[in-house]
Amino acid sequence: MTNPHGTPIWYELQATEIEAAKAFYEPVIGWTVGPKPEGPMDYRMIDTGDGQVGGLARLVPGMTPDCMAPGWKVYFGVDDVDATAAEIAGAGGTVHLAPFDLEGVGRMAFCADSQGNVFYIMRGFSDETSTAFERTGMGKCNWNELVTADQEAGNAFYARVFGWKYPDSMPMPGMGDYVFVEAGGETIGATMNHAGDMPAGWQFYFRVPDIEAAAERFRANGGTLFMEPMEVPGGDRIIFGIDPAGTPVGVVGPGETQ
Repeated sequence: MTNPHGTPIWYELQATEIEAAKAFYEPVIGWTVGPKPEGPMDYRMIDTGDGQVGGLARLVPGMTPDCMAPGWKVYFGVDDVDATAAEIAGAGGTVHLAPFDLEGVGRMAFCADSQGNVFYIMRGFSDETSTAFERTGMGKCNWNELVTADQEAGNAFYARVFGWKYPDSMPMPGMGDYVFVEAGGETIGATMNHAGDMPAGWQFYFRVPDIEAAAERFRANGGTLFMEPMEVPGGDRIIFGIDPAGTPVGVVGPGETQ
């Protein structure tokens, strides 16, 4: 893939009940989840109507590594998977699954940062550019948010491994700063300190055309909202909650005046 080093290129929901995940996310986000492929592996592509954003992967109890819990995962594109895995280990992170090739897809590794927040690194075999992350792409991930126990150490880790920059921030009363992340010359999200009941780790916000309607569908399809539609800087509105399986997920949509 031609995406710059350290930028998000794919999103994956790892779940034990694929049909239940499909039944929730299709009406809430407006995705189309592909059929189960032939063979033993149940991995289904998620289509936005304007390209793919990621996939649904079935976790089989008793056959899944302990490090791989259900939930949303991000793949960061890198120039060299092996060299980046070594850099991750040298920066205090963990390489849970050493670099390996997936035929026809790419070379990848499953890792964690110095605070234990997990992610993949990957170099795709295709020359196509991933559009899974787009700041305003409908159905795409618009925002990547790291909620971490040690923000300063986490920021230093990703700056070393991926070359991230942190050009700006805004104060969050009682929680420190919300620090914006620049990767490949683009703002891809932010980092913040973990506080209260907020889930730690990487969180993702996927775009819908109507945030109020998405909130209604979120509840109607068995999800639980922790945050009702709320305006954020820039004019968008967001919701945040857990799907019926308990997986945290965010949704973003245009503001009332957009």
